[in-house]
Amino acid sequence: MTTKIQELIAQMTLEEKAGLCSGRDFWNTKGIERLGIPALMVTDGPHGLRKQKESADHLGLHNSVPATCFPSAAGMASSWNRELIGKVGEALGAECQAENVAVLLGPGTNIKRSPLNGRNFEYFSEDPYLSSEMGGNHIKGVQSQGVGTSLKHFAANNQEHRRMSTDAVIDERTLREIYLASFEGAVKNSQPWSVMCSYNRVNGEYASESEYLLTRILRDEWGFEGFVVSDWGAVNERVKALQAGLELEMPSSGGIGDAKIVAAVNSGELSEETLNLAVERLLTFIFKTVENRKENASFNMEDHHRLAREVARESMVLLRNEDHILPLAKEGTIAIIGEFAKKPRYQGGGSSHVNPTKLDDAFTEMKAIAGADAELLYAQGYELDRDDINAALLQEAREAAAKADTAVLFLGLPDSYESEGYDRSHLSLPESHKALIAAVSEVQSNIVVVLSNGSPVEMPWIHQTKGILEGYLGGQAFGGAIADLLFGVVSPSGKLAETFPAKLSDNPSFLNFPGEGDKVEYKEGIFVGYRYYDKKEMEPLFPFGFGLSYTQFQYGDLRVSSSRIKDTETLQVSVTVQNTGNRPGKEIVQLYVSDIESSVIRPLQELKGFQKVELQPGEQKEVTFELNKHSFAYYNVSIADWHVESGTFQISVGSSSRDIRLSGSVEIESTTPIAVRYHRNTTVGDLLENPLTAEIAKKYSSVFGFEEAMEDNPEMFLAMMKYMPLRAMIAFGQGKYTEEDLAADLRELNALVAEG
Repeated sequence: MTTKIQELIAQMTLEEKAGLCSGRDFWNTKGIERLGIPALMVTDGPHGLRKQKESADHLGLHNSVPATCFPSAAGMASSWNRELIGKVGEALGAECQAENVAVLLGPGTNIKRSPLNGRNFEYFSEDPYLSSEMGGNHIKGVQSQGVGTSLKHFAANNQEHRRMSTDAVIDERTLREIYLASFEGAVKNSQPWSVMCSYNRVNGEYASESEYLLTRILRDEWGFEGFVVSDWGAVNERVKALQAGLELEMPSSGGIGDAKIVAAVNSGELSEETLNLAVERLLTFIFKTVENRKENASFNMEDHHRLAREVARESMVLLRNEDHILPLAKEGTIAIIGEFAKKPRYQGGGSSHVNPTKLDDAFTEMKAIAGADAELLYAQGYELDRDDINAALLQEAREAAAKADTAVLFLGLPDSYESEGYDRSHLSLPESHKALIAAVSEVQSNIVVVLSNGSPVEMPWIHQTKGILEGYLGGQAFGGAIADLLFGVVSPSGKLAETFPAKLSDNPSFLNFPGEGDKVEYKEGIFVGYRYYDKKEMEPLFPFGFGLSYTQFQYGDLRVSSSRIKDTETLQVSVTVQNTGNRPGKEIVQLYVSDIESSVIRPLQELKGFQKVELQPGEQKEVTFELNKHSFAYYNVSIADWHVESGTFQISVGSSSRDIRLSGSVEIESTTPIAVRYHRNTTVGDLLENPLTAEIAKKYSSVFGFEEAMEDNPEMFLAMMKYMPLRAMIAFGQGKYTEEDLAADLRELNALVAEG
């Protein structure tokens, strides 16, 4: 194939090569008919195919073909189920084959820096490890069907406010550990066919023009083999973008970008070799698509709908279950209140909007499961198209709730509250929804709330409820999945992939989101999500990894394969989990790593492993994790690499980030010593911390005149000396210690550390 591609490039004109690097229109690449190079279609939809019909508007926001609408990424990440998200990918790939689509634009693995981001429903998590694992398995599933993915939005696209011009200012360690790490694992482990660059600038440079991001990191460090495509309209200067490593500009620029490339080659500004490399990467993709094309491909809509229901069930999180109000009994009177019960909000707004093949509503599905022994009453409660309170609907809701044994309130965020294109300004439910809770609670104490939202909401009303089920944006089978969970057909098994703050101002980015003008500074650094709440010892509304079940799980027998390893070795950790309840269920076992003592500031704990395990009542299984260097490392800016410091690391296993059940430890020996070079401004404390130089440092007590202090109170002496630079001995020594003495000592000290 490589030879064929080179032969084709040799036959192409400069104009044809330049033309291949931009779209033919909004959704199709260009073909070159005389050389047998076909045009291909790409389309939106991380959680469902959004292929536009021929009659669609040019922006492609309406009139898409019917396709299965799966839960959005915010929900799917809460399943913590790699295998299941892989099955979703396979289904999406099959639907792409049936519609002759070459690339599905997604998944999005951007970090949830703030709960206000209008596009958070389309992203997985606040944690880079969970995000990259979910994204990677999505990619594998789609591409197993011979269809490409486009991992997006690379990088630091964490807000919609001024997203096409804002400059995300991020220190290098934070960029590497949080915002690039969510992409790194997915690229290395799953090799998406393409990566989509983001609109924004990163540290002053547009992502589309960043050779640092698109070539040095993505290709040279991570080994990415595919092509880079712009987000739609993200290209600032076409030639600079091509030089940086962006092969395909989308959508069509009407020939403007092509002409710039041709002119740059003719003037010598752009080498034709650079253009040829871009064309080679694009042709490799095109012919890979041709080779994998499945003729007469089709898919079974009902099978995919059943999968959507299964995924929705596992994506929903039981947040509250006082007095075991759930599961509901299939008897008595149940009031179903809220327009979402009949008109579900099942997906987010903007470019990922899918036209579903069918759509469940919760009221109908609940009636089907409840059977003849239960009476279901319905009250609208509020109007979806307006926020203000309707007194007549509230009174109707009160009357229905007063007649019932239990009231199930369907609440959440209407379409207008969160969408691509703009961020939220608060975390509150609409006033009409909050008023509905207050009204129903006047006549009913058994209240269950079902939420439909793409990201966290504040819950000042939580104590007026006994049950809360976070449904997220559950896709086209949302209604059926809700019915299954409320009546206990299955036990809830989702856990939060993001922290729910008690109030917006608790969020670590609160003071620096969305920035000022075209500049947003990520001043919270690596302390995003639970990393911040843990370090600050702040109690969130619901912690990262939290989720209840209708059964109980017991942890035991934590084993670590070795008490001491080198950072080049792997460590196996195993734990036994038992279902001690009387219902089948699935538990998400989470593993966190903590560096007990570090020379740099680090989170108290970081997620480094998870597994979802299914258990029958009384059944137990052993869950095993494998940890490697990356599990213990931080990004060391001084060596521009990941680094593990020698020392003790704690291994914690539990049911959530705040529910740690078992802990162990391991001693790790670093095989990458950091080069130390002492100088005149090195402090005495720096020498004391190094076993090779500690004894020499103690002799300086006489130079500083602290001999008596050293004898009487060595701790005080060491504290006083800790931050004194070596040059201070010249002044304090009053002639006893000279510049020549300091130079000789530095030679001795540096020789000691060099020898190890």
